[in-house]
Amino acid sequence: MESTSMGSCDGRVVIVTGAGRGLGRAHALAFAAEGAHVVVNDLGVGREGQDPDAAVSPAHEVVAAIEAMGGQAIVDGADVADWDQAESMVARAVDTWGRLDTLVCNAGFLQDRMLANMGEDEWDSVTRVHLKGHFAPARHAIAHWRERSKGGEEVAGRVVMTSSGAGLMGSIGQGNYAAAKAGIALLVVQAAAEWGRYGVLVNGVAPDARTRMTEGVFYGDAPDNAWDEKDPANVSPLMVWLGSGACDVTGRVFEATGGQLNVCDGWQHGPVVSVGERRFTVDEVGEAVRRSIAEGPEPAPVFGS
Repeated sequence: MESTSMGSCDGRVVIVTGAGRGLGRAHALAFAAEGAHVVVNDLGVGREGQDPDAAVSPAHEVVAAIEAMGGQAIVDGADVADWDQAESMVARAVDTWGRLDTLVCNAGFLQDRMLANMGEDEWDSVTRVHLKGHFAPARHAIAHWRERSKGGEEVAGRVVMTSSGAGLMGSIGQGNYAAAKAGIALLVVQAAAEWGRYGVLVNGVAPDARTRMTEGVFYGDAPDNAWDEKDPANVSPLMVWLGSGACDVTGRVFEATGGQLNVCDGWQHGPVVSVGERRFTVDEVGEAVRRSIAEGPEPAPVFGS
């Protein structure tokens, strides 16, 4: 059965990475509810990237749920940080439905440890799946949109990337994850500046929700009352709007939790201290640094500090 209802993403072709569980699952279902055709990408790995342990991947369960509501979806098992597999994922969407309209980059896992104890593999694996796992699919998506744009088509491409409060503020014991998520926040700004000429808008979301990555670390079980502030589905309306044709903003990162959202500002030029048309002496630098700091805003504290 195919849905006949009209939604904000009716007929749009959407890829959601890491869509088997948590935030990605909620986003995939929300896009489908708004009429999108969804590529449900997921490797089915554990919280810390370990091999899948289920015969039926969670992505298949999400596709079944979408089909049960009358939507269209397919499973994709690409490793989003593998260049060729990311390209094949984009091609699969295009081959199935004729084009790609929206890419939601969400896949990731954790390997938490204090920086002084962190190993090379823990750094490499986390930054790979988060940072490269955002760039590789986006790079192949923009190749598709650029080709369409240069062919004279009016493109309304959308990319929504997933940063984190850890990437915006830092988080004790999560240096690898925080650095990768900070890179993603800047990737939003960079890609938006470069890709607008092709009709592509790029934004990011730093969600605050209860998922496998936060449960037991920051949050416990869902409350018994009807309203669960940390339900991942609370973030999905923002993701859907940013991925829809109605979105008219680009290059911005938003925090979202419960029933609230806010835009976040990145690095800004602080107060300038000048000595005129000469260079500083070493003895002058300390006072100038302290003056610039004193005249600027206080930075947000690192989570867990």
